[in-house]
Amino acid sequence: MPIPLTINAEVKEALKSGSPVVALESTLITHGLPYPKNVETALAMEEAVRDSSAKPATIAILEGQITVGITPANIEALARMPAQDVRKCSRRDLAIATAMGCYGATTVAGTMIIAQMAGIKVFATGGIGGVHRGQPHDVSADLSEFGRTPVTVVSSGAKSILDLPLTLEVLETNGVPILGYQTDALPAFYSARTDLPIDQRVETAAEAAAVIRASDDLGAQNGILVAVPVPRDKELDAATAEAAIMRATQEAEAAGVGGKDITPFVLSRVSELTEGASMAANIALLVNNARVAGEIALALSRL
Repeated sequence: MPIPLTINAEVKEALKSGSPVVALESTLITHGLPYPKNVETALAMEEAVRDSSAKPATIAILEGQITVGITPANIEALARMPAQDVRKCSRRDLAIATAMGCYGATTVAGTMIIAQMAGIKVFATGGIGGVHRGQPHDVSADLSEFGRTPVTVVSSGAKSILDLPLTLEVLETNGVPILGYQTDALPAFYSARTDLPIDQRVETAAEAAAVIRASDDLGAQNGILVAVPVPRDKELDAATAEAAIMRATQEAEAAGVGGKDITPFVLSRVSELTEGASMAANIALLVNNARVAGEIALALSRL
């Protein structure tokens, strides 16, 4: 049977001609942000990619059909659906979602897999998954996906609700290079930097693209993480962010929230505790990362 993969005409033509394309995930639409912020942000990310002279390809599963480049109407429909009616799709979920005819929103790992299937080299998101605080064996599938799927992910590091030092250790074990975009330290999602080092600072999209091209030429089968700090005017004070994260994490533990439910729970609670400041930072970095990813995809297409 053919792979149930649908690529919209605009994206298909861009890929055929070698024009730049940026993959975008869909869990921010269904599980990451409330309505209507989820729709506004998803469309703003697509617009940021277009402003960088690349084509956006937001990825989701629609009634079992893996779709690369969903429409604004699809985004609106997914955004309005109850979260429990949309499966969060990582590697383990893709076969189930397609076989059972589900609606599915792709995580970082799920989007990386589908982007590779479609031939898309660059993907923009907010923050990748990682190792959960206080639970060193609760490791996101995103990290192992980086070790085996050669797609470049542009994000503001890992979500700061996670154990960032342990997350870096797992990425290192999986052979994943981390490029700091105009920074020499790992961003902390809501905040621009930590004291954690990255592998290489790059100043321009062209420099990032050169590393991606060299990785391809070497036949490397790992992904690359391009870490982009949150825009300074939307940055959340590190102490404020940490206090809210600690409280939200404790509340999640007390409520017995775990597994794939913990991240949306903690993100939502942090937003409440910071009176929306964390959500403003989240939205700003999502749109900025989409812009940077578009510029990298454009530079890569010119090599």
